[in-house]
Amino acid sequence: MIKGSLVALITPMTQQGAVDSKKLDELIEFHLREGIDGIVAVGTTGESATLGYQEHADVIRQVVQKVAGRVPVIAGTGANSTHEAIDLTQRAQAAGADACLLVTPYYNKPTQEGLFQHFSKIANTVNIPQILYNVPGRTACDMSNDTVIRLAELKNIVGIKDATGDLIRGKDLINRVPKDFALYSGDDLTAVDFMLLGGHGNISVTANVAPAKVAQAAEFALKGKAEEARAIDATITGLHRNLFLESNPIPVKWACHQLGLCDLDIRLPLTPLAPEFHSAVLQSLKDAGVLS
Repeated sequence: MIKGSLVALITPMTQQGAVDSKKLDELIEFHLREGIDGIVAVGTTGESATLGYQEHADVIRQVVQKVAGRVPVIAGTGANSTHEAIDLTQRAQAAGADACLLVTPYYNKPTQEGLFQHFSKIANTVNIPQILYNVPGRTACDMSNDTVIRLAELKNIVGIKDATGDLIRGKDLINRVPKDFALYSGDDLTAVDFMLLGGHGNISVTANVAPAKVAQAAEFALKGKAEEARAIDATITGLHRNLFLESNPIPVKWACHQLGLCDLDIRLPLTPLAPEFHSAVLQSLKDAGVLS
Protein backbone atom coordinates (compact mmCIF):
# COMPACT_ATOMS: atom_id res chain seq x y z
CA MET A 1 0.00 0.00 0.00
CA ILE A 2 1.27 3.47 -0.94
CA LYS A 3 1.00 5.77 2.07
CA GLY A 4 1.69 9.39 2.92
CA SER A 5 1.77 12.52 0.81
CA LEU A 6 1.37 12.24 -2.95
CA VAL A 7 1.57 15.32 -5.14
CA ALA A 8 -1.14 15.78 -7.76
CA LEU A 9 1.46 17.07 -10.18
CA ILE A 10 0.86 20.00 -12.51
CA THR A 11 1.83 19.62 -16.16
CA PRO A 12 4.20 22.48 -17.02
CA MET A 13 3.75 24.04 -20.45
CA THR A 14 5.75 26.40 -22.63
CA GLN A 15 4.51 29.81 -23.70
CA GLN A 16 3.68 28.21 -27.04
CA GLY A 17 1.33 25.79 -25.25
CA ALA A 18 3.33 22.58 -25.57
CA VAL A 19 4.18 20.30 -22.65
CA ASP A 20 7.48 21.55 -21.21
CA SER A 21 9.50 18.36 -20.84
CA LYS A 22 12.51 20.12 -19.33
CA LYS A 23 10.44 21.78 -16.60
CA LEU A 24 8.63 18.51 -15.96
CA ASP A 25 11.94 16.79 -15.23
CA GLU A 26 12.95 19.66 -12.95
CA LEU A 27 9.62 19.50 -11.11
CA ILE A 28 10.04 15.80 -10.45
CA GLU A 29 13.51 16.31 -9.00
CA PHE A 30 12.19 19.17 -6.85
CA HIS A 31 9.51 16.97 -5.34
CA LEU A 32 11.88 14.09 -4.72
CA ARG A 33 14.28 16.43 -2.89
CA GLU A 34 11.41 17.77 -0.79
CA GLY A 35 10.47 14.31 0.47
CA ILE A 36 7.20 13.57 -1.31
CA ASP A 37 5.99 9.97 -0.94
CA GLY A 38 4.56 9.55 -4.44
CA ILE A 39 3.64 11.36 -7.65
CA VAL A 40 0.29 11.38 -9.41
CA ALA A 41 0.75 12.23 -13.09
CA VAL A 42 -1.97 13.65 -15.36
CA GLY A 43 -4.78 13.88 -12.88
CA THR A 44 -7.16 16.84 -12.66
CA THR A 45 -4.31 19.12 -11.55
CA GLY A 46 -2.22 17.84 -14.46
CA GLU A 47 -4.83 19.15 -16.94
CA SER A 48 -5.85 15.70 -18.10
CA ALA A 49 -8.99 17.17 -19.67
CA THR A 50 -7.04 19.30 -22.15
CA LEU A 51 -3.98 17.18 -22.89
CA GLY A 52 -4.14 15.33 -26.18
CA TYR A 53 -4.32 11.56 -26.09
CA GLN A 54 -0.69 11.02 -27.07
CA GLU A 55 0.46 13.86 -24.80
CA HIS A 56 -1.32 12.17 -21.90
CA ALA A 57 0.52 8.90 -22.48
CA ASP A 58 3.83 10.68 -23.10
CA VAL A 59 3.69 12.61 -19.80
CA ILE A 60 3.02 9.41 -17.87
CA ARG A 61 5.94 7.72 -19.59
CA GLN A 62 8.28 10.64 -18.89
CA VAL A 63 7.32 10.80 -15.22
CA VAL A 64 7.86 7.06 -14.76
CA GLN A 65 11.23 7.19 -16.50
CA LYS A 66 12.46 10.24 -14.61
CA VAL A 67 11.33 8.97 -11.21
CA ALA A 68 13.06 5.67 -11.97
CA GLY A 69 11.53 3.81 -9.05
CA ARG A 70 12.51 6.32 -6.36
CA VAL A 71 8.88 6.78 -5.30
CA PRO A 72 5.65 5.23 -6.62
CA VAL A 73 4.05 6.81 -9.68
CA ILE A 74 0.27 6.76 -10.02
CA ALA A 75 -1.03 7.56 -13.50
CA GLY A 76 -4.32 9.33 -14.05
CA THR A 77 -6.11 7.23 -16.66
CA GLY A 78 -9.80 7.89 -16.05
CA ALA A 79 -12.22 8.86 -18.79
CA ASN A 80 -15.95 9.12 -19.34
CA SER A 81 -15.62 6.40 -21.99
CA THR A 82 -14.89 2.96 -20.58
CA HIS A 83 -13.06 2.01 -23.77
CA GLU A 84 -10.80 5.06 -23.55
CA ALA A 85 -10.11 4.49 -19.85
CA ILE A 86 -9.06 0.91 -20.61
CA ASP A 87 -6.72 2.06 -23.37
CA LEU A 88 -5.11 4.77 -21.20
CA THR A 89 -4.73 2.30 -18.33
CA GLN A 90 -3.05 -0.21 -20.65
CA ARG A 91 -0.66 2.51 -21.83
CA ALA A 92 0.18 3.45 -18.25
CA GLN A 93 0.83 -0.19 -17.42
CA ALA A 94 3.14 -0.51 -20.43
CA ALA A 95 4.98 2.66 -19.32
CA GLY A 96 5.68 1.10 -15.94
CA ALA A 97 3.32 3.04 -13.66
CA ASP A 98 2.86 1.53 -10.20
CA ALA A 99 -0.90 2.13 -10.17
CA CYS A 100 -3.63 4.06 -11.98
CA LEU A 101 -6.09 6.65 -10.72
CA LEU A 102 -9.50 6.44 -12.38
CA VAL A 103 -11.96 9.28 -11.99
CA THR A 104 -15.69 8.62 -12.10
CA PRO A 105 -17.04 9.15 -15.64
CA TYR A 106 -17.89 12.83 -15.96
CA TYR A 107 -20.74 14.36 -17.99
CA ASN A 108 -22.46 11.01 -18.67
CA LYS A 109 -24.04 10.82 -15.20
CA PRO A 110 -24.04 7.00 -14.99
CA THR A 111 -26.09 5.14 -12.40
CA GLN A 112 -24.41 3.39 -9.47
CA GLU A 113 -24.72 0.13 -11.41
CA GLY A 114 -23.13 1.84 -14.41
CA LEU A 115 -20.23 2.94 -12.21
CA PHE A 116 -19.80 -0.58 -10.89
CA GLN A 117 -19.79 -2.03 -14.40
CA HIS A 118 -17.41 0.66 -15.69
CA PHE A 119 -14.76 0.12 -13.02
CA SER A 120 -15.26 -3.65 -13.03
CA LYS A 121 -14.62 -3.77 -16.77
CA ILE A 122 -11.37 -1.83 -16.43
CA ALA A 123 -10.21 -3.90 -13.45
CA ASN A 124 -10.94 -7.16 -15.23
CA THR A 125 -9.23 -6.03 -18.43
CA VAL A 126 -5.97 -4.45 -17.19
CA ASN A 127 -3.86 -6.17 -14.55
CA ILE A 128 -2.52 -3.16 -12.68
CA PRO A 129 -3.50 -1.76 -9.25
CA GLN A 130 -6.32 0.75 -9.68
CA ILE A 131 -7.45 3.54 -7.39
CA LEU A 132 -10.96 4.92 -7.69
CA TYR A 133 -11.38 8.70 -7.71
CA ASN A 134 -14.59 10.34 -6.54
CA VAL A 135 -14.77 14.11 -7.04
CA PRO A 136 -18.46 14.95 -7.56
CA GLY A 137 -17.84 18.70 -7.42
CA ARG A 138 -16.11 18.43 -10.80
CA THR A 139 -17.72 15.43 -12.47
CA ALA A 140 -21.43 15.76 -11.63
CA CYS A 141 -21.14 12.08 -10.73
CA ASP A 142 -21.06 10.88 -7.12
CA MET A 143 -20.06 7.30 -6.36
CA SER A 144 -21.79 6.08 -3.21
CA ASN A 145 -19.93 4.35 -0.40
CA ASP A 146 -22.00 1.23 -1.08
CA THR A 147 -20.66 1.11 -4.65
CA VAL A 148 -17.11 1.59 -3.38
CA ILE A 149 -17.58 -1.35 -0.99
CA ARG A 150 -18.73 -3.55 -3.89
CA LEU A 151 -15.76 -2.53 -6.01
CA ALA A 152 -13.30 -3.04 -3.16
CA GLU A 153 -13.91 -6.78 -3.49
CA LEU A 154 -12.29 -6.81 -6.94
CA LYS A 155 -8.65 -7.88 -7.06
CA ASN A 156 -7.18 -4.96 -9.01
CA ILE A 157 -9.13 -2.20 -7.24
CA VAL A 158 -6.89 -1.32 -4.33
CA GLY A 159 -8.03 2.08 -3.06
CA ILE A 160 -9.95 5.31 -3.48
CA LYS A 161 -9.19 9.01 -3.58
CA ASP A 162 -12.15 10.63 -1.83
CA ALA A 163 -12.32 14.32 -2.73
CA THR A 164 -15.72 14.99 -1.17
CA GLY A 165 -14.24 16.61 1.95
CA ASP A 166 -17.00 14.88 3.93
CA LEU A 167 -15.33 13.38 7.01
CA ILE A 168 -18.48 11.56 8.16
CA ARG A 169 -18.65 9.85 4.81
CA GLY A 170 -14.91 9.22 4.93
CA LYS A 171 -15.15 7.61 8.35
CA ASP A 172 -17.90 5.33 7.06
CA LEU A 173 -15.56 4.16 4.29
CA ILE A 174 -12.71 3.65 6.77
CA ASN A 175 -14.97 1.47 8.89
CA ARG A 176 -16.30 -0.65 6.03
CA VAL A 177 -13.55 -1.30 3.48
CA PRO A 178 -11.08 -4.20 3.79
CA LYS A 179 -7.98 -3.40 5.86
CA ASP A 180 -5.71 -3.56 2.82
CA PHE A 181 -7.83 -1.08 0.83
CA ALA A 182 -6.04 2.28 0.57
CA LEU A 183 -7.94 5.44 1.46
CA TYR A 184 -6.60 8.77 0.24
CA SER A 185 -7.99 12.23 0.84
CA GLY A 186 -8.39 14.40 -2.22
CA ASP A 187 -9.30 17.48 -0.18
CA ASP A 188 -6.34 19.36 1.30
CA LEU A 189 -8.42 21.22 3.89
CA THR A 190 -9.62 18.02 5.57
CA ALA A 191 -6.75 15.67 4.69
CA VAL A 192 -5.02 15.70 8.09
CA ASP A 193 -8.28 14.92 9.89
CA PHE A 194 -9.02 12.19 7.33
CA MET A 195 -5.67 10.53 8.04
CA LEU A 196 -6.12 10.89 11.80
CA LEU A 197 -9.42 9.02 11.42
CA GLY A 198 -7.62 6.14 9.71
CA GLY A 199 -6.96 7.23 6.13
CA HIS A 200 -3.67 6.28 4.54
CA GLY A 201 -2.59 9.40 2.68
CA ASN A 202 -3.29 12.60 0.82
CA ILE A 203 -3.25 13.24 -2.93
CA SER A 204 -2.51 16.93 -2.67
CA VAL A 205 -2.74 20.06 -4.79
CA THR A 206 -0.98 22.12 -2.10
CA ALA A 207 2.00 19.77 -2.31
CA ASN A 208 2.88 21.35 -5.66
CA VAL A 209 4.13 24.44 -3.82
CA ALA A 210 4.73 23.22 -0.24
CA PRO A 211 5.69 19.55 -0.65
CA ALA A 212 7.87 19.27 2.46
CA LYS A 213 5.21 20.66 4.79
CA VAL A 214 2.44 18.53 3.27
CA ALA A 215 4.67 15.46 3.65
CA GLN A 216 5.55 16.31 7.26
CA ALA A 217 1.90 16.84 8.19
CA ALA A 218 0.99 13.50 6.61
CA GLU A 219 3.81 11.72 8.41
CA PHE A 220 2.65 12.99 11.80
CA ALA A 221 -1.02 12.29 11.04
CA LEU A 222 -0.29 8.70 10.02
CA LYS A 223 1.54 8.22 13.32
CA GLY A 224 -1.47 9.55 15.20
CA LYS A 225 0.39 12.68 16.33
CA ALA A 226 -2.55 15.01 15.97
CA GLU A 227 -1.08 18.10 17.62
CA GLU A 228 2.09 18.05 15.52
CA ALA A 229 0.20 17.33 12.29
CA ARG A 230 -2.28 20.13 12.87
CA ALA A 231 0.45 22.60 13.81
CA ILE A 232 2.20 22.09 10.48
CA ASP A 233 -1.07 22.05 8.58
CA ALA A 234 -2.07 25.38 10.14
CA THR A 235 0.84 27.06 8.36
CA ILE A 236 -0.48 25.98 4.95
CA THR A 237 -4.23 26.32 5.51
CA GLY A 238 -4.19 29.54 3.50
CA LEU A 239 -2.81 27.60 0.55
CA HIS A 240 -5.45 24.90 0.96
CA ARG A 241 -8.11 27.62 0.61
CA ASN A 242 -6.57 30.06 -1.84
CA LEU A 243 -5.40 27.47 -4.36
CA PHE A 244 -9.09 27.00 -5.11
CA LEU A 245 -10.11 30.64 -5.54
CA GLU A 246 -10.59 29.73 -9.19
CA SER A 247 -10.89 26.30 -10.77
CA ASN A 248 -7.96 23.97 -10.13
CA PRO A 249 -5.27 24.09 -11.49
CA ILE A 250 -5.52 27.82 -12.32
CA PRO A 251 -4.28 29.13 -8.93
CA VAL A 252 -1.68 26.42 -8.32
CA LYS A 253 -0.07 26.91 -11.74
CA TRP A 254 0.11 30.64 -11.08
CA ALA A 255 1.63 29.91 -7.65
CA CYS A 256 4.17 27.52 -9.18
CA HIS A 257 5.13 30.25 -11.63
CA GLN A 258 5.78 32.63 -8.72
CA LEU A 259 8.16 30.04 -7.29
CA GLY A 260 9.96 29.64 -10.62
CA LEU A 261 8.76 26.08 -11.07
CA CYS A 262 7.01 26.57 -14.41
CA ASP A 263 5.94 29.11 -17.00
CA LEU A 264 2.54 30.71 -16.64
CA ASP A 265 0.89 28.94 -19.56
CA ILE A 266 -2.34 27.03 -19.03
CA ARG A 267 -4.63 25.60 -21.70
CA LEU A 268 -7.97 26.98 -22.72
CA PRO A 269 -10.71 26.94 -21.66
CA LEU A 270 -8.75 27.57 -18.44
CA THR A 271 -7.12 31.00 -18.19
CA PRO A 272 -4.40 32.45 -15.94
CA LEU A 273 -5.38 33.49 -12.43
CA ALA A 274 -7.43 36.69 -12.36
CA PRO A 275 -5.48 39.70 -10.99
CA GLU A 276 -7.88 40.23 -8.09
CA PHE A 277 -6.73 36.92 -6.59
CA HIS A 278 -2.97 37.47 -6.94
CA SER A 279 -2.45 39.10 -3.54
CA ALA A 280 -4.31 36.37 -1.65
CA VAL A 281 -2.30 33.57 -3.26
CA LEU A 282 0.98 35.46 -2.77
CA GLN A 283 0.19 36.03 0.89
CA SER A 284 -0.60 32.38 1.46
CA LEU A 285 2.73 31.43 -0.15
CA LYS A 286 4.50 33.82 2.24
CA ASP A 287 2.54 32.57 5.25
CA ALA A 288 3.56 29.03 4.37
CA GLY A 289 7.21 30.07 4.28
CA VAL A 290 7.78 29.02 0.68
CA LEU A 291 8.11 32.57 -0.70
CA SER A 292 9.92 35.45 0.94
